[in-house]
Amino acid sequence: MNVLILGNGGREHALAQKISQSKILNKLYVMPGNPGTSLIADNIDINPMNQDEVLCFCKEQYIDLVIPGSEVYLERGITDFLNSAGIDVFGPTKKAAQIETSKEFAKNLMDKYHIPTANYQVFDDYDRAINYINNQEIPIVIKYDGLAGGKGVVVADTKQKAIDCLQDMLVSKKYGTAKVIIEEYLQGPEFSLMCFVNGDMIIPMPICQDHKRLLDNDMGPNTGGMGIYSPVPIINDEVVNWSFKNIMIKVVDALNKEGIVYTGFIYGGLMNTKEGPKVIEFNARLGDPEAEVIMPKLESDLLEIILSLKNKKKTKPIWNKDYILGVVMASKGYPDFYQKGYVINNLELIDNYYHMGTKVEDQKLLTNGGRVLFVYGRGETLQKAKEEAYKNVKKIACENLIFRGDIGYKSINKED
Repeated sequence: MNVLILGNGGREHALAQKISQSKILNKLYVMPGNPGTSLIADNIDINPMNQDEVLCFCKEQYIDLVIPGSEVYLERGITDFLNSAGIDVFGPTKKAAQIETSKEFAKNLMDKYHIPTANYQVFDDYDRAINYINNQEIPIVIKYDGLAGGKGVVVADTKQKAIDCLQDMLVSKKYGTAKVIIEEYLQGPEFSLMCFVNGDMIIPMPICQDHKRLLDNDMGPNTGGMGIYSPVPIINDEVVNWSFKNIMIKVVDALNKEGIVYTGFIYGGLMNTKEGPKVIEFNARLGDPEAEVIMPKLESDLLEIILSLKNKKKTKPIWNKDYILGVVMASKGYPDFYQKGYVINNLELIDNYYHMGTKVEDQKLLTNGGRVLFVYGRGETLQKAKEEAYKNVKKIACENLIFRGDIGYKSINKED
């Protein structure tokens, strides 16, 4: 098979590494790719947002399967566009991708089909939103109803912070012109449950737990994710099985009932509250950095899993029992203003890493994004995985990289 992955981050590097091991792979391309994917695939210097050029490349290289990495391509309708030209895609249509690209769509769907989530209201008017906030308990959660690169969610622990957030989103239009969702603040441990999907077939992956806040002890602003681990000792199998049956299967069934056939990866960002698991968000693709800890756990051939799903054949992936813990190394100033172009040294001293935001210039590896590297460890216990991950992190030399020092702290004493 000839396979094309769309994207250039850590998720795409993880996907490319796993697919490169497939027995049925002929040629692997990543568009545009990064310095990491260039070692295992052919990077193609085309912007995936240019759908005509993507299609032209697919036809010229006889691409059998396209896997969109990022939600931005799904929102633009890359699946619909390529499918209409006869190119097979493992990714949801634009309509199906609304489960991520429109929080209003997702919340209304959950409400209609009784999928547990936080109580909410939708606003496009600043004054009405302020009046609502003034009558609610604090803290409260405010979400931009559109794509914001993982940064459009604010947990407001004061009314002033809520007011400032609404000013940014509805008046200054920091992320665009969409509405906002204001919802109740839920409490409990979060976890991510991702699945392979094709219509009424859905296969779960192991769960993992992301660390969204920038700083240790879950302080600082929300980010796209500063570290993650899998499995998650503080979430038991009963909770996971209930969530798979009553949330993940149920949302795919709800889409089917709405006449929307879902194909691709689906991500459930869940919280185990006192009332049971509830949905924080859905994503229409693999999470990033979730993909970076789940792919190293997969023993089966990823391409064969996808093909079995596409052909409506039952398949049961094999996952290893290792703990995987990964640390994101980010540019100073992230998630706000940060500088690029700092030299990264000593990456050759470690094996377990993915490129998230790097580039090569004059034979030097440079920082080229907010989140720059994903460095992970593997072990029989979470503690051992953590020790290996941070041992690897400390080998990397770059004057402009920061990282959290406490990834896995919520479970580190619970794994026995």
